Amino acid sequence: MGRRYSDIAFTQSVKAVQEAQGSRNLYARYDALDEPGARLGPGERAFIAARDGFYIATVSQTGWPYVQFRGGPPGFLRVLGEADLGFADYRGNRQYVTTGNVAVDDRVSLFLMDYPSRRRLKLFGRMRGVERTDFSEQVDRLAPPGYRAVIERAFLIRVEAFDWNCPQHITPRFTSAEIADDPELRDRICAEAQGRTRQPGSPGASASHVRGPGSGTAV
Repeated sequence: MGRRYSDIAFTQSVKAVQEAQGSRNLYARYDALDEPGARLGPGERAFIAARDGFYIATVSQTGWPYVQFRGGPPGFLRVLGEADLGFADYRGNRQYVTTGNVAVDDRVSLFLMDYPSRRRLKLFGRMRGVERTDFSEQVDRLAPPGYRAVIERAFLIRVEAFDWNCPQHITPRFTSAEIADDPELRDRICAEAQGRTRQPGSPGASASHVRGPGSGTAV
């Protein structure tokens, strides 16, 4: 965690709770850090490039938070520079909640998950939309090769701060492709599933931690 992340996340009300719970001294040291800003290093860049989805939070005009899952082929969230990200926005249910929110308040928060390795990268940033009708060449450059979907716009994110989280409470989940490519993992998951079905009252296969390709939920 850097100072900028601390500045954004640890508001006065947050600091008051930390003080009351006895953790303020642990995080107060970040207030004295001197850093140039949020620069994505090789580790962050590689992690982002390998993701096939992320969660993004925006804030509405009425102050309500909105969280959305964005998915695509691995690498669809592009690293464009030391503190810049971008991705193509495809036509979906046409509610445009995220698009409308950032038109008024450009602040966003992203969670990027690596479930098999139990790793999580959190980002604060500012996001703006670029319409394809206005900048078609720039938008099309962010399209993943061979991905068939109607592109409406691109979103560009300027990263303000980031932090890595501990693996505590992250349940490992695997895609069907990851399981197919790893016989040892497949055998272990099958053995665990068989063990659950033998237990009285077990939910059985419904407790599987297998995700379909591009899926963000267990199936």
